[in-house]
Amino acid sequence: MNNIERRDREMAYISDETVMEEQKKTRKILRELNTADPSDFERIGEIVEQLLGKSHKAFINPPFYCDYGFHIEVGENFFANYNCTIIDVAKVKIGDNCQLAPNVSIYTAGHPVHPDSRNSLYEYGIGVTIGDNVWIGGNTVILPGVHIGSNTVIGAGSVVTKDIPDWVIAAGNPCRVIRKITEDDRKYYYKDREFDEEAWEHIQNY
Repeated sequence: MNNIERRDREMAYISDETVMEEQKKTRKILRELNTADPSDFERIGEIVEQLLGKSHKAFINPPFYCDYGFHIEVGENFFANYNCTIIDVAKVKIGDNCQLAPNVSIYTAGHPVHPDSRNSLYEYGIGVTIGDNVWIGGNTVILPGVHIGSNTVIGAGSVVTKDIPDWVIAAGNPCRVIRKITEDDRKYYYKDREFDEEAWEHIQNY
């Protein structure tokens, strides 16, 4: 079994020449994205569509970094803000209407703990899954194998080491559930600040 096959089966593998050849192609696309005119939203959207394995109406604010791109699948209306990094050695699947704040990092890659095993050049990738309608706060790090449920908010600065369920606010290092999101949250836009009448009418008719 070659190292690409091993990698894609979430087995220990070595980044040999065939693996690095795939990354070279991706880095050329990333150079286009990260040097594009930042005001040319249409061109940026085109490059993002070329880069990602699956996307529809996705937008990424450069700079953006990943290893392959084709291992990243995002749903409708995906948005990633500045300086997002997705190390997509394994699959990263993100649902509809998800937003990543600046400096979010998603890591599927890792290395053995023991130095003898680590120095052998073997590494691994274990997939990450994020549901629909998820907002990931700035400077969050998501580690290999994590599943984040739908309609959940991850607070800024979190390190997500374990699965997070649907419909919760979670934060911290390590990230943990703080509370459930309820119907009462609908009328607030920030902490105890309520939407004004004009905005609230729009939300109700959305």
